[in-house]
Amino acid sequence: MKKELSTLLTLTLCLSFSAFSQTHERTLDKENMRPGEQVEYCITHKKMNQLLSDPVRAKQFDKEQQEFNNALLLKKGDNSTTKATEYTIPVVFHVLHNGGPENISKEQILSALNILNRDFAMLNQDTLSIQPQFQNIRSKADIKFVLATKAPNGACFSGITRTQSVETFNGEDGGAQVSAIVSGNDVYNGTWPGNKYLNIFICKNIGGAAGYTFNPGGWSASSMGNGIWVLSTYVGDMGTSSLNTSRTLTHEVGHWLNLSHVWGGTNNPGVSCGNDAVADTPACIGSTSCSLNSNTCSSDNAYWGFDQVDNVENYMDYSYCSKMFTEGQVSRMRTALTISSTGRANVVSAANLAAVGATGAPTLCAAKFSAVRRVICAGESLQFVDESFNAANGWNWSFAGGSPATSTAQNPTITYNTPGTYAVQLEATDGSASNTATIAGYVTVLPAATGIPYYESFETFSNFTSPDWFVSNTGENPWAVTTTVGKTGTHSAKLENFDQTQHQVDELESRSIDLSGITSATNVTLSFRYAYRKRTSTSNDVLKLLASKDCGEVWDIRRTFTASTMSGSNLAATAWTPSPADWITAHVTNITSAYWNENFRFKFQFTAGGGNNLYIDDINIYSGDPSDNIVLGVNDLGSFQDINLYPNPADHEVQISFSSPIGNNPLKFAITDLAGKTIRTIPVNAHEGSNLVFIETTDLSAGTYLIKMISSSEEKTLTFVKK
Repeated sequence: MKKELSTLLTLTLCLSFSAFSQTHERTLDKENMRPGEQVEYCITHKKMNQLLSDPVRAKQFDKEQQEFNNALLLKKGDNSTTKATEYTIPVVFHVLHNGGPENISKEQILSALNILNRDFAMLNQDTLSIQPQFQNIRSKADIKFVLATKAPNGACFSGITRTQSVETFNGEDGGAQVSAIVSGNDVYNGTWPGNKYLNIFICKNIGGAAGYTFNPGGWSASSMGNGIWVLSTYVGDMGTSSLNTSRTLTHEVGHWLNLSHVWGGTNNPGVSCGNDAVADTPACIGSTSCSLNSNTCSSDNAYWGFDQVDNVENYMDYSYCSKMFTEGQVSRMRTALTISSTGRANVVSAANLAAVGATGAPTLCAAKFSAVRRVICAGESLQFVDESFNAANGWNWSFAGGSPATSTAQNPTITYNTPGTYAVQLEATDGSASNTATIAGYVTVLPAATGIPYYESFETFSNFTSPDWFVSNTGENPWAVTTTVGKTGTHSAKLENFDQTQHQVDELESRSIDLSGITSATNVTLSFRYAYRKRTSTSNDVLKLLASKDCGEVWDIRRTFTASTMSGSNLAATAWTPSPADWITAHVTNITSAYWNENFRFKFQFTAGGGNNLYIDDINIYSGDPSDNIVLGVNDLGSFQDINLYPNPADHEVQISFSSPIGNNPLKFAITDLAGKTIRTIPVNAHEGSNLVFIETTDLSAGTYLIKMISSSEEKTLTFVKK
């Protein structure tokens, strides 16, 4: 380990913290948790203990701390002279997500930045309610935090990067998370040096903690790992966070600026009296609740002259009522920003602030926009959000296919009435410069819903394309059509899960289906057939079927299948392909009346957990009770009515009669065998009203065949026997 750590000292970016993290499943330390929470509030002291267990890093840390202590002594504790300069710290928020709620909004991030600035400027209203004995030593830091606007390569950006990776779950190794951000973020793929930026890493999991960082020292000054990790639910006071979890960053920035916990820097709260190296914070053992009368240690007499109650309201305690820094803490934090060897002095230098775009009035450098949804049904509306950076004050939007087609609002709402795929364009201006962003095919408006019975065996597909199917994935292998295996025919939907990284989420999402004709007398069933194997006995893949009643705006889980549910004790150690006997039919009957409208959609969501491949076929939605047989559309609901096939059995030809609701209606008839092999395709242009099609069968061998009646919006399957 010592050799590995010594080598890491020479690196600009420490991409592996494996020496500082546990590789086994973490057990939460309840002693280090606040009541009612499911995480340890802060593990900085644990990370520092691990770091300093290496003699090389410990020696470097001691040397840099001595430089700090010498600088602190020169100030002689005179806090009034330390604040002649207001320090500015350029911040970059790196959001590491896997497409879930951990991909927090810009608004939530800005709320966290505002809280940092409020607390360090002592503008928080609750500072007025601090206990009287601490009112005279509460202190503002005169440190402000601004978003950097220039990446290391000089490119303009918003101060926020986003990286989609399953490493957001890998909280035991912060280095792996930093590596994922370096190689995969959407702004600049390279190191964001720690002596130029305060890097804040927002993740789904950070080793069971709400936050952690490292005190200055023991790192290469330019290391990107010289930053702060924070749980996505502990950022700001909105979105996924709350008021009670909103000051985590204030606490962690205190550590980043060389403060310890008020009880010291080596142990959990409630263990023993410790030394935080700050004279005006009374000795204590730390608190995990707002116990204002707590007085846990008597060793604070040297400063106070009497036994003083604990400063429970200090940001560096664990209480829920933290609201202040002391003068001594402010002096330490400001001194930390003058130390060159740790890189902190360069972070706040005038030259660096200019280089990272943290000085002067912000200017517009890029137009950008987003919408929560990009696939909708006809007649629905979308709100578009301006994300231009960094100072837009005027907007000119163009919406092909939308109503209105143009807008000058910052965040307009647009209605789409006609099916199709449409571009969106935004021209943003700051009054002197303009930038334009155009994205072709940004919005997809689905065609009219197909009726039921709905049947999909994927025989007519070679790949998934809108508007029939939509694929989203976070991993290496998305849902795809396989043409080599199926329950019916030779096609099916396949997710190549063998060797896929755990926690990756893959979705296969349908078009809209009209369930408005369902009644309580019939109800509705959604059936499908699947084939799956676990790779090992510990495989924990999860398949979920979700349904939407509003065309995909909100999705509800209707059925969850675990790896053991789908595979039982069957294992496959190599990449697996099912045999005919491996297919299982699932019936979902809780598509309740809330979904009985023309905007019903469904999707399969698969979360990788170390298992083998998954196949889905024969998706069937129909009125009535579950059926193990495919329910087809003859003489039932759908655009084509009165469908009949005769004679059956047939000799030389079959005749298909049907009624079409419109004229000039192109469709085709595909004859296939039971294995799904297409024998012949016959194109037909149907007329409004009654139609009759003759299909020759002389060349067919005796047996059972399928005829698929395919239009642009639906498919019916008929069965006949050749004599």
